[in-house]
Amino acid sequence: MYVLIVGAGKVGWNLARELLHRGHEVTVVESDRGRYATVEEELGHSVQSGDGSELWVLERAGIERADMVVAVTGDDEDNILISQVGREKYGVERIIARCNNPRNFQHFELLGVKPVVSATDLILRLIEHEVPKYGPLHLLDLHQERLEIIELDVDEGSAAAGARVEDVGLPDGALVISILREGMGFVPTGESVINAGDEVLLVLDPGLEESVTGYFTSAAGTRAA
Repeated sequence: MYVLIVGAGKVGWNLARELLHRGHEVTVVESDRGRYATVEEELGHSVQSGDGSELWVLERAGIERADMVVAVTGDDEDNILISQVGREKYGVERIIARCNNPRNFQHFELLGVKPVVSATDLILRLIEHEVPKYGPLHLLDLHQERLEIIELDVDEGSAAAGARVEDVGLPDGALVISILREGMGFVPTGESVINAGDEVLLVLDPGLEESVTGYFTSAAGTRAA
């Protein structure tokens, strides 16, 4: 496929290298002349100089025939603009945008720019995964498909602890897709028993998180008793 990458920083440069290595056609647009010269030494004609927020630069780079546009500049406003222009003016269906400042994440979503990748958010999720936590950990939000994937710890005394998956009684739209136990994970069947101390991954319809969490906390076990 033909991929247009706007921004030749470390992310854009490495991404272009990998895509070229896998046999894809790639053009990288970079506005900084010094950075352009550095990247051009390796990527040659696959990199072009110019401001990716300007239409003529995008058209020169072939956005009209692009199968995918990846906006990974260091400016969130530019990434939003490039994504909107690519989708609305040139009809590019596959667009990925980088969010540099997590505080701008909601602006991307409000303006219909998605999927959005935030390195800060990804690292934060990894940190939350490695340290003691309370409540659900969001692993993935599939907005277009209207699905969420969360991770929950199973408390001693909770409704789920010691119960078979099929007997937990989760509401429609919630499904246990994996159980992590002692560092190993497996895909459960309906007869698999959930133990206290397990970590479970669930796929949910939006809006079910609060009601589902209660099945795996000790407070739920108290209420159920």
